[in-house]
Amino acid sequence: MFGIKDRKKYGMKIPEKFCGIADECFSGCNNLRQINIPSNIESIGDSCFSECTSLTTINIPTSVSEIGDECFSRCTLLKSITIPSSISKLGYGCFSECSSLTTINIPTSVIEIERRCFNECKSLRTIAIPTSVVEIGDNCFDECKILTSITIPTSVSKIGDGCFSECSSLRIISISTSVIEIGYGCFNECSSLKTINIPTSTSKIGDNCFDGCKTLQSIDIPTSVSKLGDGCFSECSSLDSITIPTSISKLGNNCFRECSSLQSIDIPTSVSKLGNNCFSGCTRLKTITIFTSVSKIGSSCFYGCSSLTTISIEDVKYISEERIFMNEPVLISIEIPKNLKTINGKKIEKKDINEFIIPSTITKLGNGCFEECESLKSITIPTSVSELGNDCFEECESLTTINIPTSVSELGDSCFSSCSLLTSINIPTSVSKIGNSCFYGCTRLRTINIPTNVNELGNSCFDGCSSLTSINIPSSVIEIGDWCFSECKSLRTITIPTSVIEIGGWCFNECKSLTSINISTSVIEIGDNCFDGCPNELKKNEVLRKIYYKDDCVIV
Repeated sequence: MFGIKDRKKYGMKIPEKFCGIADECFSGCNNLRQINIPSNIESIGDSCFSECTSLTTINIPTSVSEIGDECFSRCTLLKSITIPSSISKLGYGCFSECSSLTTINIPTSVIEIERRCFNECKSLRTIAIPTSVVEIGDNCFDECKILTSITIPTSVSKIGDGCFSECSSLRIISISTSVIEIGYGCFNECSSLKTINIPTSTSKIGDNCFDGCKTLQSIDIPTSVSKLGDGCFSECSSLDSITIPTSISKLGNNCFRECSSLQSIDIPTSVSKLGNNCFSGCTRLKTITIFTSVSKIGSSCFYGCSSLTTISIEDVKYISEERIFMNEPVLISIEIPKNLKTINGKKIEKKDINEFIIPSTITKLGNGCFEECESLKSITIPTSVSELGNDCFEECESLTTINIPTSVSELGDSCFSSCSLLTSINIPTSVSKIGNSCFYGCTRLRTINIPTNVNELGNSCFDGCSSLTSINIPSSVIEIGDWCFSECKSLRTITIPTSVIEIGGWCFNECKSLTSINISTSVIEIGDNCFDGCPNELKKNEVLRKIYYKDDCVIV
């Protein structure tokens, strides 16, 4: 085997007594411009001529039956090469990064082209893959930037992962009917590819297969395919329509993410799952119908669908714990499926939804359920609902009225906080708990009834209800929390029942119109600064003088 020591002894001319060239024998010989391999050589080792950056031509005799991995990798001036018919395999990275290689003839003797074989051959315009080849390896033609067309022969059954990734000039590709599998990221970032026909023989399309094909306008998916994987058509910004066959059961995560030209899509009844971010960023998508077959909708599924006006979810068992909608300014109507049991935290946050139909099967509206639905004017809560979670309607700035059914027993913390147009609300007698900050900042709330089952008014419960003029506290209440009526600037009079034994700190802070309060001697504790900012008339109240003003503190 002719090795590095022999090269130093004999120079660049290989004697006839050798039958092979060893691994890395000429690797890094930057001054080597051409070499004749004698007919006695049968094999060329791994990385044999790698990084011969001045090598322009090489003749490989028919005696050679084996070319090693990365044999000619990074021969940056090598423009052409003829592979003899004695070769059956082109090894891993064999011509990788041969950036000047424009043409190569692959004989019909070759049956396998291994991984990264022509990776980053940035001057390679055309290549003919013979009908003898049965498999094209991963990243085989990755970053062949000026490759414009290629034909996959009928002998090939699998196209490897990333095989044509970042072939940014690839416009035409013909895939034969023998191909069963197209690998992960196979055509990723093929930004000039406008159309492609996938044969009916294909049963698997890998994740991110067409990710970033920005000029892809149409594609036919055969019924032999059962799944569109993660990121399959992500960032195909020119794709305006696609037909999903009834064989598809799942649309993976990011499947159509940022397909900004996609206006409508029909999801067949065969689909059972929509992945996370599946349609996020589809800015022209206007309508979508999700059929009864879908059992799961992933998080942020429709995030950023700024043209989406209507979505119909017929029947779904699970909606992700994350948001499925967000920042879609024209979405105005959503119908929730009938078999959904719980609407859970911050999944349907929609700034411009003005209608929401809740089916009678819903038992709980969870935390943040309608938070920041700024255009929601009214909503009907079915009698099946027993609990309104924390922040449930927080910042529903257009909500003017709401009817709470008698089935509800609990109003969560900040449940109606900052509902600035809410003028009145009827709380049924079934409610036994009103959470902290429940009506905080409801600046137009004039009247409210507190049911007789409530025994505590939470901290900041009515804080900032500046239009509230009066309130009846039932005899069931034993404690009024901190800041409970703080800044209720229109509150004129209030009666504290004999059941109340504790009033929290800052409770009536800045109640500037409060001139009269009926309070029983049952109160044993009044918190700090409870009446700070209230009129001096309150100092005339005998109970307050004994409990609160006993140190003759001055109210500002």
